[in-house]
Amino acid sequence: MSDQNSPKPYQLLEAELLPKLRQGDKQSLNRLVEAYYGPMRALARSIVGESIADEVVQEAWFSVYKALPKFEGRSSLKTWILRITANEAKTRLRRESRHVSLEAISGGETDLLPGRFQEDGHWSVPPSSWHDESPDALLTNQEMGDCIELTLGRLPESQQAVFKLKELEDHSFDEICNILEISASNARVLLHRARVSLYGKIEHFQESGEC
Repeated sequence: MSDQNSPKPYQLLEAELLPKLRQGDKQSLNRLVEAYYGPMRALARSIVGESIADEVVQEAWFSVYKALPKFEGRSSLKTWILRITANEAKTRLRRESRHVSLEAISGGETDLLPGRFQEDGHWSVPPSSWHDESPDALLTNQEMGDCIELTLGRLPESQQAVFKLKELEDHSFDEICNILEISASNARVLLHRARVSLYGKIEHFQESGEC
Protein backbone atom coordinates (compact mmCIF):
# COMPACT_ATOMS: atom_id res chain seq x y z
CA MET A 1 0.00 0.00 0.00
CA SER A 2 1.48 3.36 -1.06
CA ASP A 3 2.14 6.17 1.38
CA GLN A 4 -0.48 8.90 0.85
CA ASN A 5 2.14 11.48 1.83
CA SER A 6 4.63 10.32 -0.81
CA PRO A 7 5.36 12.85 -3.57
CA LYS A 8 3.29 12.48 -6.72
CA PRO A 9 5.14 11.58 -9.95
CA TYR A 10 4.79 15.10 -11.32
CA GLN A 11 6.26 16.54 -8.12
CA LEU A 12 9.33 14.35 -8.52
CA LEU A 13 9.61 15.38 -12.15
CA GLU A 14 9.36 19.05 -11.29
CA ALA A 15 11.98 18.78 -8.55
CA GLU A 16 14.35 17.28 -11.10
CA LEU A 17 13.63 19.68 -13.96
CA LEU A 18 13.00 23.04 -12.33
CA PRO A 19 16.65 24.05 -11.68
CA LYS A 20 17.53 23.25 -15.29
CA LEU A 21 14.41 25.00 -16.58
CA ARG A 22 15.41 28.18 -14.79
CA GLN A 23 18.69 27.99 -16.69
CA GLY A 24 16.88 27.70 -20.01
CA ASP A 25 17.77 24.07 -20.67
CA LYS A 26 15.89 23.07 -23.83
CA GLN A 27 15.99 19.33 -23.15
CA SER A 28 14.29 19.85 -19.79
CA LEU A 29 11.67 22.04 -21.46
CA ASN A 30 10.99 19.29 -23.99
CA ARG A 31 10.47 16.79 -21.16
CA LEU A 32 8.07 19.21 -19.50
CA VAL A 33 6.10 19.60 -22.73
CA GLU A 34 5.85 15.81 -23.10
CA ALA A 35 4.63 15.44 -19.51
CA TYR A 36 2.02 18.20 -19.48
CA TYR A 37 0.83 18.57 -23.07
CA GLY A 38 -2.04 16.10 -22.52
CA PRO A 39 -3.52 17.79 -19.40
CA MET A 40 -3.04 21.21 -20.98
CA ARG A 41 -4.83 20.24 -24.17
CA ALA A 42 -7.68 18.58 -22.26
CA LEU A 43 -8.17 21.74 -20.20
CA ALA A 44 -7.97 24.01 -23.25
CA ARG A 45 -10.42 21.83 -25.17
CA SER A 46 -12.91 21.91 -22.30
CA ILE A 47 -12.91 25.72 -22.39
CA VAL A 48 -12.55 26.64 -26.08
CA GLY A 49 -13.49 23.46 -27.90
CA GLU A 50 -11.59 21.09 -30.15
CA SER A 51 -10.91 23.36 -33.12
CA ILE A 52 -8.59 25.85 -31.42
CA ALA A 53 -7.35 23.84 -28.43
CA ASP A 54 -3.93 23.25 -30.00
CA GLU A 55 -3.52 26.95 -30.72
CA VAL A 56 -4.32 27.77 -27.10
CA VAL A 57 -1.77 25.24 -25.86
CA GLN A 58 0.90 26.71 -28.13
CA GLU A 59 0.13 30.19 -26.82
CA ALA A 60 0.23 28.87 -23.26
CA TRP A 61 3.66 27.28 -23.76
CA PHE A 62 4.97 30.57 -25.13
CA SER A 63 3.71 32.32 -21.99
CA VAL A 64 5.15 29.58 -19.76
CA TYR A 65 8.57 29.88 -21.39
CA LYS A 66 8.63 33.66 -20.93
CA ALA A 67 7.45 33.49 -17.31
CA LEU A 68 9.55 30.54 -16.09
CA PRO A 69 12.37 32.70 -14.69
CA LYS A 70 9.78 34.44 -12.49
CA PHE A 71 8.12 31.24 -11.21
CA GLU A 72 8.13 31.53 -7.41
CA GLY A 73 6.93 28.04 -6.47
CA ARG A 74 3.85 29.18 -4.54
CA SER A 75 1.99 26.31 -6.22
CA SER A 76 3.21 23.24 -8.06
CA LEU A 77 4.67 23.87 -11.49
CA LYS A 78 1.84 21.80 -13.00
CA THR A 79 -0.84 23.91 -11.32
CA TRP A 80 0.93 27.08 -12.45
CA ILE A 81 1.14 25.84 -16.06
CA LEU A 82 -2.52 24.80 -16.11
CA ARG A 83 -3.52 28.19 -14.73
CA ILE A 84 -1.66 29.87 -17.58
CA THR A 85 -3.42 27.51 -20.00
CA ALA A 86 -6.83 28.36 -18.54
CA ASN A 87 -6.09 32.07 -18.75
CA GLU A 88 -4.96 31.76 -22.35
CA ALA A 89 -8.13 29.82 -23.16
CA LYS A 90 -10.39 32.40 -21.52
CA THR A 91 -8.55 35.22 -23.29
CA ARG A 92 -9.05 33.41 -26.61
CA LEU A 93 -12.77 33.04 -25.88
CA ARG A 94 -13.05 36.76 -25.27
CA ARG A 95 -11.29 37.42 -28.57
CA GLU A 96 -13.73 35.09 -30.28
CA SER A 97 -16.62 37.06 -28.72
CA ARG A 98 -18.11 33.96 -27.12
CA HIS A 99 -16.65 34.11 -23.64
CA VAL A 100 -18.51 32.11 -20.99
CA SER A 101 -17.66 33.27 -17.49
CA LEU A 102 -16.52 30.54 -15.15
CA GLU A 103 -18.08 32.61 -12.32
CA ALA A 104 -21.53 32.71 -13.92
CA ILE A 105 -23.57 30.47 -11.66
CA SER A 106 -27.34 30.77 -11.52
CA GLY A 107 -29.04 30.85 -8.13
CA GLY A 108 -31.40 28.36 -6.56
CA GLU A 109 -29.17 25.31 -6.89
CA THR A 110 -30.82 22.16 -5.58
CA ASP A 111 -29.28 18.78 -4.92
CA LEU A 112 -30.69 16.64 -7.71
CA LEU A 113 -28.86 13.55 -6.45
CA PRO A 114 -29.00 13.74 -2.64
CA GLY A 115 -26.65 11.31 -0.91
CA ARG A 116 -25.02 10.13 -4.16
CA PHE A 117 -21.60 11.62 -3.43
CA GLN A 118 -19.20 11.28 -0.51
CA GLU A 119 -17.09 14.16 0.79
CA ASP A 120 -14.06 12.84 -1.15
CA GLY A 121 -15.97 13.01 -4.42
CA HIS A 122 -16.64 9.28 -4.95
CA TRP A 123 -20.15 7.93 -5.47
CA SER A 124 -21.99 6.89 -2.30
CA VAL A 125 -24.63 5.13 -4.38
CA PRO A 126 -23.18 4.21 -7.81
CA PRO A 127 -25.26 3.99 -10.99
CA SER A 128 -26.83 0.57 -11.45
CA SER A 129 -24.32 -2.21 -12.27
CA TRP A 130 -21.43 0.24 -11.84
CA HIS A 131 -18.91 -0.73 -9.19
CA ASP A 132 -15.96 1.44 -10.23
CA GLU A 133 -15.18 4.46 -8.09
CA SER A 134 -14.69 7.11 -10.73
CA PRO A 135 -15.69 7.94 -14.33
CA ASP A 136 -12.03 7.59 -15.31
CA ALA A 137 -12.25 3.82 -14.78
CA LEU A 138 -15.18 3.58 -17.21
CA LEU A 139 -13.11 4.97 -20.06
CA THR A 140 -11.50 1.53 -20.44
CA ASN A 141 -14.84 0.36 -21.85
CA GLN A 142 -14.79 1.64 -25.43
CA GLU A 143 -18.53 2.18 -25.91
CA MET A 144 -19.00 3.64 -22.45
CA GLY A 145 -15.91 5.78 -22.92
CA ASP A 146 -17.26 7.15 -26.19
CA CYS A 147 -20.56 7.94 -24.49
CA ILE A 148 -18.81 9.72 -21.62
CA GLU A 149 -16.66 11.75 -24.01
CA LEU A 150 -19.78 12.72 -25.99
CA THR A 151 -21.62 13.76 -22.83
CA LEU A 152 -18.65 15.74 -21.52
CA GLY A 153 -18.31 17.49 -24.86
CA ARG A 154 -21.87 18.77 -24.60
CA LEU A 155 -21.44 20.25 -21.13
CA PRO A 156 -20.87 23.99 -20.69
CA GLU A 157 -17.18 24.88 -20.84
CA SER A 158 -17.00 25.74 -17.15
CA GLN A 159 -18.44 22.36 -16.09
CA GLN A 160 -16.10 20.48 -18.42
CA ALA A 161 -13.07 22.27 -17.05
CA VAL A 162 -13.87 21.60 -13.39
CA PHE A 163 -14.96 18.01 -14.00
CA LYS A 164 -11.85 17.05 -15.97
CA LEU A 165 -9.50 18.68 -13.49
CA LYS A 166 -11.16 16.95 -10.54
CA GLU A 167 -12.21 13.54 -11.86
CA LEU A 168 -9.70 12.84 -14.60
CA GLU A 169 -6.65 14.81 -13.43
CA ASP A 170 -7.24 14.29 -9.68
CA HIS A 171 -6.61 17.91 -8.70
CA SER A 172 -7.73 19.15 -5.30
CA PHE A 173 -10.39 21.85 -5.06
CA ASP A 174 -7.71 24.30 -3.95
CA GLU A 175 -5.72 23.58 -7.11
CA ILE A 176 -8.83 23.85 -9.31
CA CYS A 177 -9.74 27.21 -7.80
CA ASN A 178 -6.17 28.37 -8.34
CA ILE A 179 -6.08 27.18 -11.96
CA LEU A 180 -9.50 28.55 -13.00
CA GLU A 181 -9.57 31.50 -10.58
CA ILE A 182 -13.01 30.69 -9.20
CA SER A 183 -14.36 30.29 -5.68
CA ALA A 184 -14.58 26.92 -3.93
CA SER A 185 -18.38 27.14 -3.82
CA ASN A 186 -18.59 27.77 -7.56
CA ALA A 187 -16.21 24.90 -8.28
CA ARG A 188 -18.35 22.51 -6.24
CA VAL A 189 -21.56 23.63 -7.95
CA LEU A 190 -20.00 23.24 -11.40
CA LEU A 191 -18.69 19.80 -10.51
CA HIS A 192 -22.07 18.76 -9.13
CA ARG A 193 -23.87 19.82 -12.29
CA ALA A 194 -21.42 17.93 -14.48
CA ARG A 195 -21.82 14.81 -12.34
CA VAL A 196 -25.61 15.03 -12.53
CA SER A 197 -25.46 15.11 -16.34
CA LEU A 198 -22.94 12.30 -16.50
CA TYR A 199 -24.77 10.18 -13.93
CA GLY A 200 -28.01 10.27 -15.90
CA LYS A 201 -26.22 9.34 -19.12
CA ILE A 202 -24.38 6.40 -17.48
CA GLU A 203 -27.58 4.95 -16.04
CA HIS A 204 -29.38 5.38 -19.36
CA PHE A 205 -26.51 3.66 -21.19
CA GLN A 206 -26.45 0.73 -18.78
CA GLU A 207 -30.20 0.25 -18.95
CA SER A 208 -30.63 0.67 -22.72
CA GLY A 209 -27.18 0.14 -24.24
CA GLU A 210 -27.60 3.50 -26.01
CA CYS A 211 -25.93 6.82 -25.27
